[in-house]
Amino acid sequence: MSKKRKRSSSALQNLSQIRAMKKWSPLFLFPTFIAFCIGFVWPFIWGIYLSFFRFKTLRNTTFVGIDNYVKAFSDANFGHAFWFTVLFTVVSVVVINIVAFAVAYVLTKGIKGSNVFRTVFFMPNLIGGIVLGYLWKIILDEIIARFLNSSLALNSTYGFWGLVILVAWQQIGYMMIIYVAGLQNVPTEYVEAAKIDGASEFAVVGKIVIPMSKPIIATIGLFIGVAYWNDWQNGLYYVTNERLYSIQQILNNMLKNIEYLTKNATSVGKSTSLAGTLPAATVRMAIAVIGLLPILVIY
Repeated sequence: MSKKRKRSSSALQNLSQIRAMKKWSPLFLFPTFIAFCIGFVWPFIWGIYLSFFRFKTLRNTTFVGIDNYVKAFSDANFGHAFWFTVLFTVVSVVVINIVAFAVAYVLTKGIKGSNVFRTVFFMPNLIGGIVLGYLWKIILDEIIARFLNSSLALNSTYGFWGLVILVAWQQIGYMMIIYVAGLQNVPTEYVEAAKIDGASEFAVVGKIVIPMSKPIIATIGLFIGVAYWNDWQNGLYYVTNERLYSIQQILNNMLKNIEYLTKNATSVGKSTSLAGTLPAATVRMAIAVIGLLPILVIY
């Protein structure tokens, strides 16, 4: 009887705690929600609004429709950077997901030395960005120069695939660890029943393992897609060919040029020549919106 009373009292206590949390949680969430709206939602909506106008001050605006977006895509550098970013993000997501899933599936089959292989595959994720870039640049340049008589800097196609290999080599081990945790939760009863029915290994993977791993596949794909769409550090570390610039790197270069103009306003000649290479503020607003919208669509 005493045990039952203790259990019932603890259950009532937990219930009262849950009710109290439901009652007072909005009070604690409201300041965070307000800060999020002020710091992100409102500036983003305001930025989208201004991207359809031409303005010098916020009180002196002229509606121009999609003219700013047309001008943004009319710029050859931005148009190429946009499609390069799309292609690089899609290829990186596909390559990393497929290879990480395959490696994780093999390592969950109980092979000898699986822990050693996990450590080896994860180690590239621990190497710093600049060191990693120089390492792969030396390796790939040597291979390309010997067999293709070119280099990463001279051929944008080789540079693109070199960048894909670099990020895949670094991220596959990390994503493999996540896949291993997900694959270990796949019920073994389904796999064993399928094998008893005569299903091949490929059938088991395609009909059971992959369908039951869709949440983890979608999560990893989302993480990688957002990371490489918003990435500008890889371009800063490794890229010297302008045809391999991403949208974020284009925006980063614009901000650096604006900062340079602000600090060197007295150098009239240099400032004027550099200012001529920058798009208008309204077009830059449209470019920023274009850079953010795909992420919102994915989410």
